[in-house]
This record gives sequence, C-alpha cells and structure tokens, in this order.
Amino acid sequence: MKLREMYETAVQMGMAADPRGRDGVDQYLRLIKRRFERLPDYLKEVFDQEDLTNPYVDTRIYVGEPDTEVGVLLAGIDMNVGEVLLADRLCDKGQRVDAIYTHHPEGWGLTKLDRVMEMQADIWAALGVPINTGEMLLDERRTQIKRRLMPGNADQAVDAARLLGIPFFSAHTPTDNLVTDYLTRFFEERKPLLVEDVRQQLFEIPEYHLAARKGAGPYISDDVAGKRAGVIWVDMTGGTEGPVKIMEKLADRGVGTIVGMHMGPELRSAAEEHNIHVVVAGHMSSDSLGINLYLDALERNGVEVIPTSGLIRVRRDEGGAVTSTGPGTLPQ
Repeated sequence: MKLREMYETAVQMGMAADPRGRDGVDQYLRLIKRRFERLPDYLKEVFDQEDLTNPYVDTRIYVGEPDTEVGVLLAGIDMNVGEVLLADRLCDKGQRVDAIYTHHPEGWGLTKLDRVMEMQADIWAALGVPINTGEMLLDERRTQIKRRLMPGNADQAVDAARLLGIPFFSAHTPTDNLVTDYLTRFFEERKPLLVEDVRQQLFEIPEYHLAARKGAGPYISDDVAGKRAGVIWVDMTGGTEGPVKIMEKLADRGVGTIVGMHMGPELRSAAEEHNIHVVVAGHMSSDSLGINLYLDALERNGVEVIPTSGLIRVRRDEGGAVTSTGPGTLPQ
C-alpha cells in the first residue's frame, strides 16, 4: 500500500466507527470549514488543510512522500526516538522496515490534541447531556490539556524519522473509535447483569486476556463486583480524559457503569460520588484492540506488520474470528 492509502484507510475506518455517526462527523467538518473561512489571512496561512477533510487532528503523516510504497510496517502504541532508532537498527540487521506507525501522536498531531476533545460533547449529547452544557464543561479541561502540551518537545521522534529517512505517521482517534464501536456492540449483545460480568466478559477478548496474564488485565474494585451494572457506557475515545464535572451529568442521564481505558483519581472519585461504577479495561490492551482492527485491514492489503512498543498483536479475519496472536504477546 502507499503511505497515503494507509493514512486514508485509518481516517475512513475511524469515521465509519465514530460514535457521533457519519452525520455528526460531516457536521463537524462543516464547522471546521466555517472556522477556517473566518480566520484572518495570517492564520489561514498556517492552517492545516487536512483539517477540512480529516476530522482527527491526531492522525497525520509526519515524514514521507504520500506515494511511498510500504510493504513492511513497524507498528506500536508509543513510537518515540528509541523506536525510530529501532527501525533503523532492524534495517541494519537485514530486516526491511518501510515505515513506522505510532498510535499515540507525535509532532503537530500531539500539540493539537485538545482539538480532538471537542467530540466528547457530541458523545455526551447522544446520552442526553445538552450540547451547550457539555461544551461549557469541556472548555476548562481542553484549556488544561492545551497548556500542559505547550511546553513539550513534540517533534523529537518526527525529527529522528526525518533524519533517518523513515516514513512516519500516526492514527490515534480512528483506532480509539474502532475499540469503542467494538466494545459497545460486544456488551449490547451480551447484556452483562453485574459489574463482575462486565469484567469477566472482557476476558473473552484476547487482548484483555493476554494483558491479564501480564498483570495488566481489566480491573474493578472488590466492593462493586456484585453490584448491578445498569446502563453501560464505553468511554474509549475523544483524545484524553474529560472533565470531572461531567460525571454528575452522566449519572443524571442514567449511566450506571463506565468501561474505560484508564481513569485518574479525580474522575474516579467523582464517579463514585455519583454512584457510577468503573471498569478499567486497561490502556495498552484497549489501544491494542482498536489498532489490531486497523492493522488487519492493512495486512489484508498486503502490508506486513511488525508489532512492538506495547502492542498486543491479535489478528482477526474479515468475519471477526481470531486467527493468530503475534510474537511478544505472552509472558515468558
């Protein structure tokens, strides 16, 4: 596949699985166009034109010509300078590597991560939280994330890939959308009664089962295991964790259990305060599930994938049946 084709495949798969629905994605892109048209000329000059067709600012090609043919892809969750050097070292040892894929963004895909968070208000709106309320609660949290990212050196891995001549791209929210869609349908089919049932059913999914064997499996507090789960909401996309104050609104709209990749102590305390149960599915395992669904599509198009950097590689056929697990997925 060409580098551009892999990038566009991620965007298209992400939009197909987006919790806002295709109409919501199209509405967002129209909003971005309106914002662009209202910009002063000096800001239009630095505007990323990809924003007009790609709703995910954390999904970008950083290094490499779009028409570059990629036969072997080094893929992982966090691909930093060390992983870029790993790609170069593998080439020195005779292992072909044509490009690097990172799930978590680098460069300008990272510095604009707060923009991705806008989708959270639309997701909450689908649960019944008024859009104006969601946007106002989100504003403060987005500002916190922006200020946290501003001092960082986001271009280290990008610069390393450029100097070594290795194509480098990210796809973050698209694969987070894939795991959100997968788990939402998974629980809708199984209808778990208890919080413990939610955790147990996650163990049916190889990524979570394998993570548990490494000590990083799905987690719940012992005191909620026997409680009824109620309405289950899968919270796996939207850039990063949302604002603490949203927990009260979600409880008011009937959310009983949140299944998330991770949850900080402030959010967890707010969830407990408002009687919402929390199932921490696991960060690397959840990321791996979404990434695997994407990588499977690339492999079906002839790309060989070398997994690394925390990626628990599990392959599925087009019908969703597991066909194999990759190297490094089991503890030695």
